[in-house]
Amino acid sequence: MADLKDFAEQLVNLTVKEVNELADILKEEYGIEPAAAAVAVAGGGAAAGGGEEAAEEKSEFDVILTAAGGSKLAVVKLVKELTGLGLKDAKEIVDSAPKAVKEGVAKDEAEGIKKSLEEAGAEVELK
Repeated sequence: MADLKDFAEQLVNLTVKEVNELADILKEEYGIEPAAAAVAVAGGGAAAGGGEEAAEEKSEFDVILTAAGGSKLAVVKLVKELTGLGLKDAKEIVDSAPKAVKEGVAKDEAEGIKKSLEEAGAEVELK
């Protein structure tokens, strides 16, 4: 299961150039037409004409809480701590997942927040 999660993370983090190379390999070696998958993996901004440079230069990320997981109380407390919101507002974010916890943060900060939330039992993604 961990191998599949690593593989999924690698797919999500591919650049536009790498997605195009993967599409060529799938088409030439396996006869698979991955056009729709390539657009989905590339992401909305890059696929909409942002180009390879936009995908590689992304400096701001949104931390999205997708599910609270098993220990909802711990996640609510952590969201409260990370955002500086009150308990009621933090609980509202957790209850209305998928919901942005932090928006427009640097990559290192976003990854740190993601790691903290995952350790508390939440499911998180970066956009």
